[in-house]
Amino acid sequence: MNRLFKSLWHYRTFVISSVVAQFHARFVQNKLGVLWMIANPLAQVTVYALILSSILAAKLPGINNTYAYAIYLTAGMLAWTLFTEILSRSVTLFVDNANLLKKLAFPKLTLPLIVTGTALINALLLLVAAMGVFFLLGHHVGWVVLWLPLLFVLTILLALSLGTLLGIFNVFIRDIGQLVPIVIQFWFWLTPVVYVPTIIPVRYRDYLAYNPVTPLVQGFQNVLVFNRPPDVEGLALIALVSLLIGAAAIALYRKASAEMVDLL
Repeated sequence: MNRLFKSLWHYRTFVISSVVAQFHARFVQNKLGVLWMIANPLAQVTVYALILSSILAAKLPGINNTYAYAIYLTAGMLAWTLFTEILSRSVTLFVDNANLLKKLAFPKLTLPLIVTGTALINALLLLVAAMGVFFLLGHHVGWVVLWLPLLFVLTILLALSLGTLLGIFNVFIRDIGQLVPIVIQFWFWLTPVVYVPTIIPVRYRDYLAYNPVTPLVQGFQNVLVFNRPPDVEGLALIALVSLLIGAAAIALYRKASAEMVDLL
């Protein structure tokens, strides 16, 4: 285990330079630059807000703002976008970079770290844009914003652990790469991003607790929308689950690393 982490640390410059190169290739050379990073999630938020705000806006207790639902939705999308970008890209990462892995000798686990770096930049830029929009809408976030770094870390940890584990499995069972995007679509609607949990019948509401992304999304919403701390107990459980999945991913990687290149 120590050897693996030392190897990743040794290649830290490679990871950072790759993240910078992807950032430059995707956005800096475009006329609108970094605006393209936040255009898609903000467009989704706008569409959902326009369609659903009249239905759900009145069901956000504690928020005295005409645009309460749009604010709620933006906070949820921030968490969801970060999670799904890392997860979905990590699942096909090893297969998509088969030629690179065959030609160059470097730790394969640097690839998910590169994906995580670019996704984090996207999320931070979206956060800055969202905070600017909140300010314009008359919504201000207090000291609870200090919880955001922890929420970012836990969201990344869960997505990276699960994405890496599924990415390794995808090398051996390619159907996983086709299945995950479908699962993510259903997963989105099982997560309280575009709706509040109180609209769900009470007998079904407890099932949301079995969704590992729910405490993360609600954590972002608590901080950015309701100005209150996240559920620490729920976050602690997610941290434990993420570490267990991460340990399983590392164990599988150490066992199957040599075979992966042969199958790619």
